[in-house]
Amino acid sequence: MLMQLSSYTIYLLFIVFFIISTCGQLYLSIRQSQAVLSHRDSVPTAFVHSISLPEHQKAADYTLAKQRLARYEILFQSLLLLVFTLGGGLDLLARISQLWINNAIGRGIVLIGLFALVNMILSWPLAWYRSFRLEARFGFNKMTLTTFFSDQLKGCVLAMIVGLPLLYIILLIMQILTTHPTFGGLWWLAVWLVWVSFSLFMMWAFPKWIAPLFNKFVPLSDAQLRTRIEKLLQRTGFHSDGIFVMDGSKRSGHGNAYFTGLGKHKRIVFFDTLLNDMQYDEVEAVLAHELGHFAHKHVLKQMIVTFILSLFILAVLGWLMPQAAFYLGLGVHEASHAMALLLFMLILPVFTFPFAPLGSIMSRKNEFEADRFAAKYANANELIHALTKLYRTNAASLVSDIWYSRFYDSHPGARERIAALQATLKAQ
Repeated sequence: MLMQLSSYTIYLLFIVFFIISTCGQLYLSIRQSQAVLSHRDSVPTAFVHSISLPEHQKAADYTLAKQRLARYEILFQSLLLLVFTLGGGLDLLARISQLWINNAIGRGIVLIGLFALVNMILSWPLAWYRSFRLEARFGFNKMTLTTFFSDQLKGCVLAMIVGLPLLYIILLIMQILTTHPTFGGLWWLAVWLVWVSFSLFMMWAFPKWIAPLFNKFVPLSDAQLRTRIEKLLQRTGFHSDGIFVMDGSKRSGHGNAYFTGLGKHKRIVFFDTLLNDMQYDEVEAVLAHELGHFAHKHVLKQMIVTFILSLFILAVLGWLMPQAAFYLGLGVHEASHAMALLLFMLILPVFTFPFAPLGSIMSRKNEFEADRFAAKYANANELIHALTKLYRTNAASLVSDIWYSRFYDSHPGARERIAALQATLKAQ
């Protein structure tokens, strides 16, 4: 028999990890601000000839502003977590859901829907400030209020169309299997299989059916650039379902490029802001980097790791859900299948925070591999030029605190990345 926990033990564990997570995030943010501020008045040696001091200072000020906002968000989200759990917020939402619907699954859907709605509304002020004050101050925001609220509305409608059926299936599986004499303890395995299937379906459906709801995607019209890209695809053995340009400038001045889709339905997507700022050789180098992720199967490996972790997480929930102490220790008295899902997903980031560096280490390793791939199939110097332009146009800080980077940075630091590419050039 698995160990049973007392409500006091769960309460104590939650408080300890809550303090570690909240204080840890604030501490790392302060360290990052101090590191950026201390180097604000001098451009790192590797970028002295490519980025001016005013551009470097703009990136520093932008990073400092984002970190200040991040600290407010950390405190706000931490307060919300306490209100929803120990403060009785989830219990209140559960009682409201019971006033409307008698069916257990229906009540669960309403409970999770109410939580999502309340959380979304409470997040609007910070989201508005980020776009219309912080991003606008540094010249990045291109979004109108109409677009802002249109995105929110589309997101809600999409969540109902896609999320509600998924949630119903999950709650139905939990209701049927938890009382099954043979499979009652394995409901989480069935839910995991449904979630994996849903995730794969969304990866396939996203580029054709969901992304176009928010942005326009048009085939790349530049014949010369298209020819160069097609030759690069042939050299690397990559097959694409199309090369598209997205109207990223509709919302932001930031530039980017990415792959999306699954199997034969993979698409190459360039932000229009990126194409407007780069030469053909630089675009080709950026694309070669993205191709490197597929060549090294980074996407597949990340999917496998995510699915394995999600299986473990659901198994833990399967162990906790029957224990009354799980709910009482977190301030919840209205236990249900939906409450178990909601409560567990709400507190999960608190307990996983100390393990964040593991994912960041893997991601940075993948970026170095993709850079080396790009240096092999394109021009490494052009990738350096392209990255430097991206740092400049996105006002990305060239300096990062070592511990902040270990926890959060999915990409290597600017200096480390350029140095690695230059070392690759010398070795060729």
